[in-house]
Order: sequence, then structure tokens, then C-alpha cells
Amino acid sequence: MEQAPTARPPDGTVFGHPAGLFTLFFAEMWERFSYYGMRALLVFYMTKGFLGYNDNKSYLVYGAYTSLVYMTPYFGGMLADYVLGARRAVVLGGLLMAAGHLLMTVENETFFFAALGLLIVGNGFFKPNISTIVGTLYPKGSPKRDGGFTLFYMGINLGAAMSPVVCGYVGETFGWHYGFGLATAGMLIGVATFVAPRRLTQLLILATALATAIAMPFWQDTVLQLAVRLILGAALLTAALVAFVALNRGGIPKWAGQPAKPERLAQKVGGLLRLDVLVYLGAVVSVPVFALLVQKNEPAAYILYATGALALAYILYEAVFRSARVERHRLFVVVILMFFSFLFWTFFEQAGTSVNNFTDRNVDRVVELRAVTQDDVGTTIQMRVAQKVTDPALADLPLLSQEQLGYQQGGQAFSMDQLSDLREAALAEGAPDSAQVFAWRVDAEQVGMGLGGGEIPASEFQAANPMFILIFGLLFTALWGWLAARGWEPSTPVKFSLGLLQLGLGFLAYWYGAQVANERGMVGVSWLLVGYLLQTTGELCLSPVGLSMVTRLSPQRMVSTVMGAWFLATAFSSKFASLIATLTGVGGEGAEEGLIPPPSETLNTYGDVFYTIAIAAGIAAVVLFALSPLLTRWMHTEVDDIEAAAKHFE
Repeated sequence: MEQAPTARPPDGTVFGHPAGLFTLFFAEMWERFSYYGMRALLVFYMTKGFLGYNDNKSYLVYGAYTSLVYMTPYFGGMLADYVLGARRAVVLGGLLMAAGHLLMTVENETFFFAALGLLIVGNGFFKPNISTIVGTLYPKGSPKRDGGFTLFYMGINLGAAMSPVVCGYVGETFGWHYGFGLATAGMLIGVATFVAPRRLTQLLILATALATAIAMPFWQDTVLQLAVRLILGAALLTAALVAFVALNRGGIPKWAGQPAKPERLAQKVGGLLRLDVLVYLGAVVSVPVFALLVQKNEPAAYILYATGALALAYILYEAVFRSARVERHRLFVVVILMFFSFLFWTFFEQAGTSVNNFTDRNVDRVVELRAVTQDDVGTTIQMRVAQKVTDPALADLPLLSQEQLGYQQGGQAFSMDQLSDLREAALAEGAPDSAQVFAWRVDAEQVGMGLGGGEIPASEFQAANPMFILIFGLLFTALWGWLAARGWEPSTPVKFSLGLLQLGLGFLAYWYGAQVANERGMVGVSWLLVGYLLQTTGELCLSPVGLSMVTRLSPQRMVSTVMGAWFLATAFSSKFASLIATLTGVGGEGAEEGLIPPPSETLNTYGDVFYTIAIAAGIAAVVLFALSPLLTRWMHTEVDDIEAAAKHFE
């Protein structure tokens, strides 16, 4: 088998980076498009769709799913290390995930959980191993490695930015199954990009980028949405053109991602099944198991705790008993920073749950055409229910929207669950004309009430974080390079502490927005965006640096396993994030607890939790900053080659 180079990068580089990086960029971009497209819709699908779950039940299902999604990469990394190799694992994972997204288009509870099971298993094979392949493209000690991971991270976030804009908008506007269908297409494109011959990959990258960039501007209702889509389209086309040129100089090297011991693939277990076939069968058999674990919630937590304990014990065993001094110190650094990464993502992962519902219920997302005046009092205003209609007469009517939440109608406050039910009925196949219009009776207390305009779906705001990463990602890379050239670059632990501090400030922005909300309990969208911006700059200090650190500090014999453990820490984050989110639970469509209260009653529920998170993140940042000098020494940055360092310090 052809081996990876140890002293130089592979032939064919672009801007000093291996040409194969750009194939991986697009494969991961489309995979993240599919994952975050589904994630943007998941809680809303459970509460507003046919399942009818309340807030807390949806949060617990979401937490079980996301924790298992990040737990399985630990096993996927091990199986790639010891049997399949990273390349085969990526293909297997991508196909399983595509099947999961496709199954989500079926409105059936059993199929729903089966889909989540497929996504969990598929992500376990895909996620750690494509990151590992990126690391293998660079020789040991390469100063380009961090920059390569930042570029790769931008691919992740380009996909994550497009998915709420495309899948989220289409799913909330036209029907859930359409959004999940687009996520399926994205995953299949990602797999095809990874496995296709180089010339076909070039055509695939250009064609899909062009089609997506052209389609996005048609799916919008406001100038802000149009601007976001034009920016994303320009970024996508630019990346596609760079990748097209880069792939003229080569693709993913044949040796990248191959099994460490190819003979294990054909090794028979008990004289019956080949080892690789056994892995494939095991993956399929595990799908219903994970589906059941998500549905039941609690067993998933116990398995997660047991897996975490075993993973930690294994790494510590390797560090204490099988590693020389430098390897041992470096593994200790990885474990300690895993803990602080766990804290970061526990708070950050509120984005898919409590922050998502806060955005839906308490952030003003409507660009209104006008406000109700005294002349409207006593009249009935006809409003269209569906956000997108083809009938010109309906299109001329003001949209029944978030602007009406909390106002009295029919003797009770108009609520989010009523709005959701009306929209579901309007989108139903064969819906009568009466379902398309709502007659709103105006009274004197409603003077000043906004009449939409265009309403930006709440799921779209999950694009804010990856959008900011696209804007600031290269600036941070340049900043670290500029500081490094002058000997001022912060160490990895200091960057982590800066990340936690900025995360806390982001939640403080949410809390302050709640303090200055209007009398109806609606928060200005600017506070939401400021919070996302601060969380993003914090993420840029931590996440890409963390991925690079794992591949740099881990012994070569267990790099995929440690990468899996790194994602396992995120699994714990997702579980604890869902428990924190339940502190904001206020009911839900079809909930036993009752209807969703008006915005004025949910405002402080969210604000108080966000304030507590801000304080906790700030304390964690201070503690890590104090530990940074010790952790920096243990990284032994003066030694590039781990194996040489181990021998040197024995």
C-alpha cells in the first residue's frame, strides 16, 4: 500500500495546501448542509408537525439524538483505525445518512425514529474520518495544518449557512417533507463528490454550486433574506471555482484514508464472515437499537455515560502506561481541553433548542408593511395564512404572522400554536379556500399592531452563526498568522479561554435583549444577531483550533480514536444542553400542559436561563486562563515529531 509522506505534502498544492483538501471541503460542505438542514427543522417538526410534542419532550428527544450523533464517532473512528480505513468509513456513513434524511420525509412516528437511528450511525462513520483524512494530507509539523483545518471549517460552515436558508425556509414555508427532501439531496451530492473520479467531481462541484446559487434568491420574502442569499451564492460560486482549478492539480491521494492493515478487511471471524462485512452488518443492525434509544431517552443517557467512562479510561491508560513523557503530557492536554470544549458546546448547543424557540416566539422577525390605526378599529382585516401563495388575490392580503401574537382574538390571546395549526391546515393537500384566509377583528387595544409584510422563518436565523464564520474565519486565520510572526500568538489553551468568554458575552446579549423588549415581550432582532456574532468569534477561537490540536497532539496509532473521543465530549454537551433547555420549556402544540403563552409571559423564562449560562461561561473562561501556562508547557510545541519526541525524552 502506498504510504503517506512524512517530510513533505503530497504533490499538487494550491496556496500551499494539498489539492485534495478542496474535494474534502465540498464533500463535508454538502454533508453539513444535510445535517444542519434537518437540525434547523427538527424541534419545530416535533412541536408543530404531526408529532405534536411539547417543548420538554422535543428537547429530550433532540438531546438524545444529538448526543448519540456525537457519541458514535468514537466507535466509527475506532472501526476506521482498525478495520475499514477512513475512506470506506466516510462512504458508508454518507449513504446511511442519506437514507435517514429520505426517511424523514415520511410522516410516521416509527419512520421518524428509524430516520434518526440511520443519521446517528451514519454520522459516526462519516464525521471523525473525513476530519482525519484532512489531517493526513499534511506532513508532521506542517505550519499549514491549522490553516488547512480553518479552510475545511469554512466548508463546514458554508454548508451550515445554506441549510437553514434552503431546507429551513422550504420546510417551514412549503412543508416539512420538502425541507427534508433537500437535505437528502445534499447528502447524496456529498457522497458523490467524495467518490467520483476527479474530472466528474469538478463538474459536480460546479453544477451543484451554480444550481443552488441560482435557486436561493427565489426562496425569500424580505430584502434581508435576499441579501443573505446573494452573499451565500457568491461565496458558494467562488469556492466552486477555486476547487475546480485546484482539482486540476490533483485530488485526494490514493493512500489517504486507506486501512492501516488492509489484510484485516478480508480476515474472517469464526471462519464465516469477513471482518469488513461484519462491520457493515453491525452498522445496519445497530440502526433500530439507536432508534429505540432516542425514543426512550433515558437508556441513551446511560449508554453515553458508560461510553464516556470507557473512552476516558482508554485514553488515560494509553497516556499513563503506553506513552513516553511527551505523548503522556500531550494526551493530558487533550483530555483537559476536552472538558472545557464540553462546557463550551453545552452552552452553545442551545441554538437548536431554547434559542431556536426564543427566536420563534420572542424575537421580532417580521418586516411589516404598516401598523393598525384608529381608523381600522371595529373593522375586520382579511389576512392570508400561508406565507407563499400563487393566487394574486391572496398574495395582496397582509400575512397573518408573528405580529399578531399576544393580541386578543375570539376572547383569548392569539398564540404561536394557533398560528402553526392554521398554517399546517393551509398547506394540507386539498385544503379548502376558507383555510387560506383568516378574518381578524380589530379592537382599540390593537392600534399599533404590525401588519406583515414578510416573516423570516425562525429556523433561518441558525444561519447567522455559520455566516459570521464565513465572514470572519479567514480574518482570524490571518490574525493568528500575524500574531505568530511577531511571537504574540496566544497558546491553544488561551484561545479556548477567549472562546468561552465570548460565548458568555453572547448569552449576555440575549439576556439584555430580553430586558429591553417591548411591552408585548418581543426582542429586537439586532440583539439576537449580536449574540450570535459573539458566540461565533468565540467558536473561531476554539473549534478549528481544537480539531487541529487533536490531530497534532495525538499519537499516530490512535489519532482517529482520539478524534472520536473529541466528538464524544460534544455528545455529552448535547445531552446536558437538552437538560438546560428544559428549564425554558413552556408547553407546546398538543401538549398536556396547555398552549404556548403569549410572548410577554415567556420572555423572562428564556432571559433568566441565558443570564445563568453567561455567568457560568465567564467563570469557566477565568479558570482555564489560569491553567493555560501549565497546559502550554505540556503541549511541547518545540517538538514536531511525536515519535521522535517520545524517544528523546524517555
